[in-house]
Amino acid sequence: MDTSTSPLSEESGRGRPVTPGFLAAALWVPFATVVGVIVSWQVQGIHGDWVDRQQAACQRMPFPKAQHFAAWTGLALGISAVVVCVLLARQIRRRRGTRLADTKLGLLACTGAWLGALTIPVELFLLYATYSPDPSGSILGDCG
Repeated sequence: MDTSTSPLSEESGRGRPVTPGFLAAALWVPFATVVGVIVSWQVQGIHGDWVDRQQAACQRMPFPKAQHFAAWTGLALGISAVVVCVLLARQIRRRRGTRLADTKLGLLACTGAWLGALTIPVELFLLYATYSPDPSGSILGDCG
């Protein structure tokens, strides 16, 4: 009879159970990284829809607040992924005396944090693009 435990129930073969908090934090990092990029990328779609609505109505319309919300949310998710990984690493080092990358979930969190650190400049650029004025202004087209 096989009495082995699942790979998520123990860390690095030492027999220490994974707590729900550790599991949630380790899975939060890649989730926040991916969702942060997706939400930030929506800034471009929201802006394009706003320009199309202005052109269809042949008048200037108020700037969409959803664009600001998406830009700030994407950046907040990207930064939170890195912060959670750092806090998780400190907790594992202090309580168990091992590196975060020595555990399977920890390795997943570290990979997600490195990718998150690479996406933060993109999220910052999209936030900058949200607040920077359009140099050519909105072109309403032929409103005749």
